[in-house]
Amino acid sequence: MIPIGWTLTLSAVLFCIGVAGVLVRRNALVIFMSIELMLNAANLAFVAFAHQMRSLDGQIFVFFVMTVAAAEVAVGLAIIVNVFRLRETVFVDEINLLKG
Repeated sequence: MIPIGWTLTLSAVLFCIGVAGVLVRRNALVIFMSIELMLNAANLAFVAFAHQMRSLDGQIFVFFVMTVAAAEVAVGLAIIVNVFRLRETVFVDEINLLKG
């Protein structure tokens, strides 16, 4: 048995790496992967708590989060590909599509 503290510590470290990736990096693909890393860290915490409480509710919630994340990946990557085709860059500092 792995103690819940270790699992939650790993989840917190993964979430912090994801937050740092979103705040520091300027590449849209890296930011996108960092957001997915944060979602997976939250999923790990849900599974850890579900295992600790001997309940399937957390694991069912993780299933729905993964389903929404898969849809997000499809839409997000399509948007990034279209922006790359239009602007020929994926750096968020150089993209100003919403400016009037």
